[in-house]
Amino acid sequence: MRELTKEQISKVSQWVAEGASLSVIQGKISTELGIPMTFLDVRFLVDDLNLTLQEKEEPKKPEEVVAATDEALPAEAATAGAAAGVRVEVDTICRPGTMVSGNVTFSDNQKADWYLDMEGRPGLVPRTQGYRPTQNDIMDFQQKLDAALRQSGF
Repeated sequence: MRELTKEQISKVSQWVAEGASLSVIQGKISTELGIPMTFLDVRFLVDDLNLTLQEKEEPKKPEEVVAATDEALPAEAATAGAAAGVRVEVDTICRPGTMVSGNVTFSDNQKADWYLDMEGRPGLVPRTQGYRPTQNDIMDFQQKLDAALRQSGF
């Protein structure tokens, strides 16, 4: 990974201050600055620059919808605010060849295994061949994975 100029660091700082998520910042670094970075590299960059991501409050849904969703989810997922139903777990013993690994259950109850290899590159292996999660599920997965990794000390 190459060093960023002061101007590039200023842009990243501005995006963080505007409330952009890590995945949005990753996309902007790639498209606007022409620097390809992994999600984990962006996370480390934000940490190295001592920037604090702003957590956006999810819009509240009508009471009826929330009540129906809470009944359909396990208690632990419902209390974590998992309205979309994406649940991320981190393995206690990571898979061989990975830095960290785990599994995810998407909102349609499809499961996949995820991992970060030894160079920090992410991977997602659906358990059903050809399955592709929705864009909303992917974004929710990235946010919950980030939170789970932080909680696990990564």
